[in-house]
Amino acid sequence: MLMDRFARRFTYLRLSLTENCNFRCDYCLPDGPDCTSRQAELSVPEIRRLVTAFAAVGTRKVRLTGGEPCLRKDLLEVIQTVKAVPGIEEVAITTNGYRLQRDLPAWREAGVDAINVSVDSLDPSTFHLITGQNRLPAILDGIDQAIDLGIPKVKVNSVLLKGYNGGALPDFLEYIRTRRVSLRFIELMRTNDNVPYYQRHHISGQSIKDQLLIEGWQQCSKAKTAGPAQEFWHPDYQGKLGLIMPYSRDFCDDCNRLRVSSLGQLFLCLFTEHHQDLRHYLQSDDTAPLQAALQQFVLSKKATHGLHEQESGATRHLAMIGG
Repeated sequence: MLMDRFARRFTYLRLSLTENCNFRCDYCLPDGPDCTSRQAELSVPEIRRLVTAFAAVGTRKVRLTGGEPCLRKDLLEVIQTVKAVPGIEEVAITTNGYRLQRDLPAWREAGVDAINVSVDSLDPSTFHLITGQNRLPAILDGIDQAIDLGIPKVKVNSVLLKGYNGGALPDFLEYIRTRRVSLRFIELMRTNDNVPYYQRHHISGQSIKDQLLIEGWQQCSKAKTAGPAQEFWHPDYQGKLGLIMPYSRDFCDDCNRLRVSSLGQLFLCLFTEHHQDLRHYLQSDDTAPLQAALQQFVLSKKATHGLHEQESGATRHLAMIGG
């Protein structure tokens, strides 16, 4: 089991398949992606070796992220490969939903157990303004298809943005009143490329939490492989609502996840200053050296990120390693 100096156990791997994305979200890639890294993306055999090593040291959940993972032409093979690794209990995917209607049945058949879809507004014009895409109705239909297909975990992610969706809580609550989805509001995080944007649009998730508690929402307990969201339920709603608040006190205390970029770089934290290159470990089916290296690498993980000190590390943008 991977465990750091603070007795945190790491059972959750977030694996980026590509930095490329076909959306131009204001808060992430307003000028589009830098695609120079695409030639060096991890191959399927490298992914199999990587996940096999992580599973051997306790990883039970793998989330496939991007960029936008559906832009990998071999995505189905990647899903099948990860799902087949002994010890992996859950394969999840985070997507902007662009190909959800078309590809979701195939993803499910390949082994996807959970899906997160980014929807930053339920208003088509605001959605278009944020993402540069006019696809909201099709994406919402894809989410309903995911529910109908019986995918165990369906989540909708929305980044809180002052001036865009900061006052849209009633609309989002109405959306989950009759849908068995988990809606998660994510606080905008400061990265190296978005400081002025962050200062204009950041909203604290605490204000949303306070309102939920006043309105009778109750906090849920966390599963061992769950992400960082504080999740809430209400008897009048079929869906749940989660808050990801990286600026909250003790946010990092129960961290259980590590990140690997599409280039095979290990990030011990989303906002780390450094990364470790794992690529040379992935050229052989013998994963023992990588297992040993991972055990050593996690010992250098810090107690917390540096966001409170305005330090966002080496993260250029959130598409770099999947947020």
